[in-house]
Amino acid sequence: MADIQSTEKSRELFDRAARVVPGGVNSPVRAFRSVGGDPRFMVSGEGCRMTDADGNTYVDLVSSWGPLILGHAHPHVIDAVTAAAVKGTSFGTPTPGEVDLAEELVARTGVERVRMVNSGTEATMTALRLARAATGRTKIIKFAGCYHGHVDPLLAAAGSGVATLALPDSPGVVGTDETIVAPYNDIDSVAKIFAEHDGQIACVITEAAAGNMGVVAPRDGFNRKLAELCRANGALLILDEVMTGFRVSKNGWAGFSGDTADLFTYGKVMGGGLPAAAFGGRAELMDMLAPSGPVYQAGTLSGNPLACAAGLATLQLCDDDLYAKLDAVSQTLGEAAVAALTEAGVPHRLSRAGNMFSVFFTADDVSDFAGAQAQNVAAYRAFFHEMLAKGVYLPPSAYEAWFVSGALDDEAVAQIADALPYAARAAAKVAP
Repeated sequence: MADIQSTEKSRELFDRAARVVPGGVNSPVRAFRSVGGDPRFMVSGEGCRMTDADGNTYVDLVSSWGPLILGHAHPHVIDAVTAAAVKGTSFGTPTPGEVDLAEELVARTGVERVRMVNSGTEATMTALRLARAATGRTKIIKFAGCYHGHVDPLLAAAGSGVATLALPDSPGVVGTDETIVAPYNDIDSVAKIFAEHDGQIACVITEAAAGNMGVVAPRDGFNRKLAELCRANGALLILDEVMTGFRVSKNGWAGFSGDTADLFTYGKVMGGGLPAAAFGGRAELMDMLAPSGPVYQAGTLSGNPLACAAGLATLQLCDDDLYAKLDAVSQTLGEAAVAALTEAGVPHRLSRAGNMFSVFFTADDVSDFAGAQAQNVAAYRAFFHEMLAKGVYLPPSAYEAWFVSGALDDEAVAQIADALPYAARAAAKVAP
């Protein structure tokens, strides 16, 4: 197993980018600020591997932060996008492809209506607006460590890049006065908030299973109890499935767990690697959207034909066999990580939600954001860089999920397994 050698071209590209792009990146966690060092600039991907500007190849456990459930450049997806592109990249009119994708989403999830947008941020932003309009209320409850895109009211105590960079609530954000933050997995705190703000809560929004503080699954029927509290108090429940949707099962976390909600948001996998997202729910709620109703939402590129083609082609291959493979590979890699870290004497906790998982560098159980923040980030940093040196690309943050793909082959799994003991020993040098 040869170590990665030169990264000079990535360094040059990062220097160029820093002169024209804030921080040199177009999404903060890509900058490697949490783990240190220079980000790798990728130029190609095939299957479970991607290649950087210097010609180094990595086994990919980020999968474009989840969307590439089939791996990079899957022929079925590439063919679908190519066929769509030669007919035109955008029309500003309805197209058959967006109907096909919407029908697929409805068939998989059981929601009655969906509206296409371009990103998970747009999906959660509009679901929030719709919930407020439907209830005539303004206050919302979210959970510390859950990330729902960079929507102003939802950046309070957010996970993902906000947690990775140790930022407080972002400057320039307005509207958080109506946001009440509760500890994740703490149903009693939510009941108390409802009691203290009787008749004022429009909705509760939560990740169906948290993946932006690292992976933390809902405990003890948490989502079901949230739904019950919302019904009892005249509020709506929004389950954010941007990350879990079509990733943990063919119909998302709701299909995996049986959890229900009033509104759902989707993204990532449903776009097949192109910008596409959606939100959906009961017809009576969704029909409040313009042009059927008074709640306005629009998007020039919503339902883009290339994105819809990539999404539909991806979902067509997301069947029971694929999910069985993802679950098996996730189990194998998780067990290998635990074995390596245990052998090296590094305190850790493996945390799962379906085939999504992450490793927390702490001896304590992690059920919420405070637990995730208590981990040894320096140990993860050392672990990350040793894996990177061995040609395995992990999330450059201790607060993100690891994503497997259907393209992971025996050779790639063996490479990851071989790299893990080296990484564990590197982490041990900075672990208490």
